Amino acid sequence: MNDAEHHLWQRTRNKQVNGVQFYRQRPLLNYIVDFYCPKVKLVIELDGGQHFEDEHPIKDRERDVALEAIGLQVLLIGRYWRRRIRWWGRFELLIF
Repeated sequence: MNDAEHHLWQRTRNKQVNGVQFYRQRPLLNYIVDFYCPKVKLVIELDGGQHFEDEHPIKDRERDVALEAIGLQVLLIGRYWRRRIRWWGRFELLIF
């Protein structure tokens, strides 16, 4: 688990966000998503530097389309994830 994942997990585990359960590294379809909250049908992907290599944006988009097709919302925290994770309180307002 990298620093961003650790920080986000510390804020979402044990139903700390509006009493809803989040799961880490959850298999969905043919993918393993970083964070998943079934109650609100939300997937959070923390994409680090490897996701900016040539083939990864295409694979990431395919993943997002597949997950959205089964009714899930995908929140991608990418290139500026370090700063964005620090602002989790703001995301909390947007998501819930």
